[in-house]
Amino acid sequence: MARVFCGLSGGVDSALAAALLVEAGHDVTAVYMRNWSRDLPGFRCPWADDLADAERVVVTLGIDLQVWDCEEEYRRTVVDYLVDAYAHGYTPNPDVMCNQTIKFGTFLDRALAEGADFVATGHYGRVTRGEDGRARLLRARDEHKDQTYFLWRVDEDALAHALLPVGEIRDKAEVRRMCAERGLGVEHKPDSDGICFVGPVGIRTFLLDALERRAGDVVEWETGRVLGRHDGAFLFTVGQRRGLDLGGGPARYVVDTDVERNVVYVTADHMSPALFTRELALGDVRWIAGEPPEPGRYLVRTRHAGPLVEALLAEGGRVLRFDEPVRRVAPGQSAVVYDGLRCLGGGIVQKGGAGRGAAPREGEPCR
Repeated sequence: MARVFCGLSGGVDSALAAALLVEAGHDVTAVYMRNWSRDLPGFRCPWADDLADAERVVVTLGIDLQVWDCEEEYRRTVVDYLVDAYAHGYTPNPDVMCNQTIKFGTFLDRALAEGADFVATGHYGRVTRGEDGRARLLRARDEHKDQTYFLWRVDEDALAHALLPVGEIRDKAEVRRMCAERGLGVEHKPDSDGICFVGPVGIRTFLLDALERRAGDVVEWETGRVLGRHDGAFLFTVGQRRGLDLGGGPARYVVDTDVERNVVYVTADHMSPALFTRELALGDVRWIAGEPPEPGRYLVRTRHAGPLVEALLAEGGRVLRFDEPVRRVAPGQSAVVYDGLRCLGGGIVQKGGAGRGAAPREGEPCR
């Protein structure tokens, strides 16, 4: 029997994780991490409702619940990171940082200090330990819900103390059914989508609350013609189609953004070469085992639940080269590398000129 501190968010997945740990005979303490409690314009933060759901779950399971205030660490390592990234023209994955710095950082460190053998969460993934005793992160049984894309920055030492009980469950419908069978009362709770602390107000509203509005031009990529105006280049991301507010005419896609000159470049050609690439440069590269894998061909995922695409990993693990052109990935997003089912690590997609070169000046066509 192990002593396990289980992160309990009040949602379906973490509730089932806690129940499965109790049924396995572990000494389980549930922890609700209060990461964000601030209301945003038009959005009441639901943290108190989530805590109430967590409290009902622990009563059903007959375990203790602790509430840990992680707001300062969360603001500093997740929220400030997100705002700064957008301000510099990147589109970040805050959940990736939350997993590294909060759930398998602050939470893990404090749990171990209080005598835990393991921490557990409701993530869809699997941790195995080989004959060498080293921890490995594998994709979940449910490929559609797999969350290893958000766990690639969690290192081997942290994974050695991690349990992910729902990673072996067939699908989310089965998770909900198992919650209902145990009377946990959260089986009908909807999945949380998007950025947890932004809520239904959307990232645009959040960013305009955090950053200064700056009017600028929307420019046609091929011709340099000004098509409209925007409230800040930091509000847009490569590949975006909605929210351009250009009136009638064909749908247009964001090709590139220049936050220094405050310009957004768009195209009406959804097959424009500027929207594709055969190479990704990675920064802030991290490998779960500590060392980069051998150069070679691996599977790569560039968005949650996106397809796994084969690519050549080169230049010390800092470049990915694809056999065929793939849709460009917004700078700041994660590119995660897999060897079969095993998640090896990854990096942050860096900026690069769209298509064949850098963004043209206003009035200049792309050549």
